Amino acid sequence: MKIALLGYGKMGKAIEEVVLAEGRHEIILKIGSSQQDQLTVPNLKMADVAIDFTQPESAFSNVMLCFEANIPIVVGTTSWAEGLEKAKKICLENNHSLFASPNFSIGVNLFFHLNTYLAKLMRPFNEYQLTMAEIHHTEKKDAPSGTAIKLANDIIASSSNRYSSWSLDKALSEDIIPITAIRELHVPGTHHVNYTSEIDYIQISHEAKGRKGFAVGAVRAAEFIYGKKGFFTMDDLLNFN
Repeated sequence: MKIALLGYGKMGKAIEEVVLAEGRHEIILKIGSSQQDQLTVPNLKMADVAIDFTQPESAFSNVMLCFEANIPIVVGTTSWAEGLEKAKKICLENNHSLFASPNFSIGVNLFFHLNTYLAKLMRPFNEYQLTMAEIHHTEKKDAPSGTAIKLANDIIASSSNRYSSWSLDKALSEDIIPITAIRELHVPGTHHVNYTSEIDYIQISHEAKGRKGFAVGAVRAAEFIYGKKGFFTMDDLLNFN
């Protein structure tokens, strides 16, 4: 499988390491900040699939280029929710191929389902106050992380209207989930979901040891979407649907 790698930062390099180590695929196009002139439809047509880990402001246009080149694209860029919904609609209406997830780690996606299950269990227990925290490396630009936003939105959907939204750092009312975003050196990603009462404390956490788990998941997503049409997420890859 020939891969076009859109974004050649730390995640892009981690994906390249996985591809080279496994030796089953080939990266034929690497688009970093100094190779933007190479991001063209003719160049994309040489690839079987694209993997995008760029910035929120470029994700939508990159997806549109891949649709024009008629190749599937896997998107790990976060904080482009409005663009994602628009891209998903275009994908489904025009028989294209798009795989998107805020996090490609298999462990994190198991954590998503654990979080949803716990949120359902906690519905009757209003004495517990919910808080969330995420910790990432100092180079991460968006806050809170896409993973934290999905965790919060999944809780909102499972809470029987107890929570209506989330906010960064402070809860403006009891129905708003506060998310603390911490930036530290050399932290690939840690997420905590906390339920606190006067008598005890419940916490579920996921801590990534490195970027390899995210990179492996992105490559598996590329393998999954190759030859398929439609919109897909990690739930499809892991048979959670």
